[in-house]
Amino acid sequence: MKKPRPLSPDAMALVARRFAVLAEPTRLHLLHTLFDGEKSVNTLVELTGGTQANVSRHLQTLAHAHMVSRRKEGLQVFYAIADPSIFKLCELVCGSLEKSLTKQADSFAEAP
Repeated sequence: MKKPRPLSPDAMALVARRFAVLAEPTRLHLLHTLFDGEKSVNTLVELTGGTQANVSRHLQTLAHAHMVSRRKEGLQVFYAIADPSIFKLCELVCGSLEKSLTKQADSFAEAP
């Protein structure tokens, strides 16, 4: 395994803030919902089951972190994934969790 290069304390703080943004389940759900393309706030509210105010607040946090982009068309506001590394990061974390959960489930199945 390749050893990561050392990070300065300032860089570590930036990384920690990025992970903090992703540490909220609603924001992860919003990102996952945007994986197949741009959606309006109203559509995101409908698909996630959140309230308009809550979804908008989380989208603002994601936009401030440059993870999503925002586009206004008339009265509608549309969001899309702005940082392609989000796809890789989610695939890596979700894939790791899936393997771990599968291994754990296999262990339980083998127990007497």
